[in-house]
Amino acid sequence: QVQLVESGGGFVQAGGSLRVSCAASGSIFSIKAMGWYRQAPGKQRELVATITGGGSTNYADSVKGRFTISRDNAKNTVYLQINSLKPEDTAVYYCNAAVFVITKATPGDYWGQGTQVTVSS
Repeated sequence: QVQLVESGGGFVQAGGSLRVSCAASGSIFSIKAMGWYRQAPGKQRELVATITGGGSTNYADSVKGRFTISRDNAKNTVYLQINSLKPEDTAVYYCNAAVFVITKATPGDYWGQGTQVTVSS
């Protein structure tokens, strides 16, 4: 019913910048929180940043000051601007959204397929 599609990942040198995007589509009534998670090889998936429908944001300590999450409610899209990239930021970045679909009264939890970000030292 709902699809999340990420884009914008890639290969970048340390110190560089990247912006990843995630567009939601389908039978969407409204979207509550949206967020980004990441999973590095051999590690558990971890929270990177979240943003509510009203624009309140939350960041993992490891990315504060370097990453900025934003959203365009009209486009059902969330963005993650990543600056001052470090090799330890290398991971698959996943989009997540809590979505009210047209046919249900409670929000569902949806994930994108992930986009790879690789940072070289």
